Amino acid sequence: MLQPIEQTILRELGDGLILRRSTAADADKLAEFNAHIHSDEGWDKPDERIGAWTRDLLERPHPTFGEGDFTLVEEQATGRVVSSLNHISQTWAYDGIPFKVGRPELVGTLPEFRHKRLVQIQFDKIHRWSAERGELVQVITGIPFYYKRFEYEMGLELGGGRVGFAPLMPALKEGESEPFNIRPASEADIPFLDMVYQHANARKLICAVRDAAMWRYELNGKSEKNINRNVFRVIETAAGEPVGYISHPWFNWDWGIPLFEYELKPGVSWLAVTPGVARYALATSKEYAARDSQPLENKTGVAFWHGSEHPVYEVWREKLPRIRQTYAWYVRVPDLPGFLRHVGPALEKRIAESHIPGHSGSLRLNLYKTGVKLTFENGKLTGSEAYKPQPNDMGEIGLPDLTVLQLVFGYRNLDELKSAYADCYWESDDARYLASVLFPKKPSSVQGIV
Repeated sequence: MLQPIEQTILRELGDGLILRRSTAADADKLAEFNAHIHSDEGWDKPDERIGAWTRDLLERPHPTFGEGDFTLVEEQATGRVVSSLNHISQTWAYDGIPFKVGRPELVGTLPEFRHKRLVQIQFDKIHRWSAERGELVQVITGIPFYYKRFEYEMGLELGGGRVGFAPLMPALKEGESEPFNIRPASEADIPFLDMVYQHANARKLICAVRDAAMWRYELNGKSEKNINRNVFRVIETAAGEPVGYISHPWFNWDWGIPLFEYELKPGVSWLAVTPGVARYALATSKEYAARDSQPLENKTGVAFWHGSEHPVYEVWREKLPRIRQTYAWYVRVPDLPGFLRHVGPALEKRIAESHIPGHSGSLRLNLYKTGVKLTFENGKLTGSEAYKPQPNDMGEIGLPDLTVLQLVFGYRNLDELKSAYADCYWESDDARYLASVLFPKKPSSVQGIV
């Protein structure tokens, strides 16, 4: 039974506007709104792929998203959506320690209603929802700087990778057959996919946690035109033994398809498998180009879109000459001392594996407006609490504004932050080394579920 609109109203905003939660009955209007407002080609050329994503969230079963997880600012007189966003719950892991995450997405406002704090009002609401769900962190992808207005910092690497082009890709010799087959993945492959995924995540600081429901959603839960639907393929030997998997969009980017995931199980050679994967990517991009009436001559690139580090970058360095630097997730941590307590076992493990095992002492991180004091006894985290920096008590490490999140999430190390920010400092070698042990720079390539 559809919920009456009156029961979804969260707040009257004045000027004939209301803030309310979505229902499944809003699928059409929100799909149309988002297809127009988020189109890269402007309002007059709506992106049906974004509309399909919106509709899927409201009409198809999703592991963590409910029909009330959009907020809408609506004109009461006309029912027109003038601003909207949503909140997608998920679970990520920090060096193997799971934590709950809230992900706002599809943030948009009609031009004539901007600069009226409508997005701020909606963020305040979903941040409360996130706290009620026990989510320690919020993350969002988006345009430069904008989300810093809402207590977010660009603090976790996102996207980026290496690109090679057809002339550099090894071709099969005459009469030679592909040594590996690449076939569609099915739900029967989920145990294998998950095993390989877990193996790959050991390289990363942050990863998304995928359970069986998440895998089923990734494989079969999204509609054909959903912009976030990825194609999953299993790589197997000629004898049918699975050795790895790849995932990519169902459409081309400017120069071909990017491989968002390419992973192999332990004991398999990247040198042996990668040529066939590259040939598959080139052939598939040409198929998509023919299907979508795109110029074939432009689809000559193969992108391994795995962030700043990946095994294929090492074994194929000269075949992937174009480097696309990573962008960044926006990250918000409303209770940093609480989050650091939650991931305390990871901090303790880093101390145990460092040159200062069994360390005892404290470290005060001066964030200027606030601060965090960490206390260790015999290598164990015994305290993580807020402290207020004072003129005569400035702490051992200085990190302006929210740059501490860049450090905590492995996006920048302490030396890089000091080079970029004149007001980043450390008082001693002891403090510098301890902070560097606790928060090393480490790559992440997060496949967050949407």
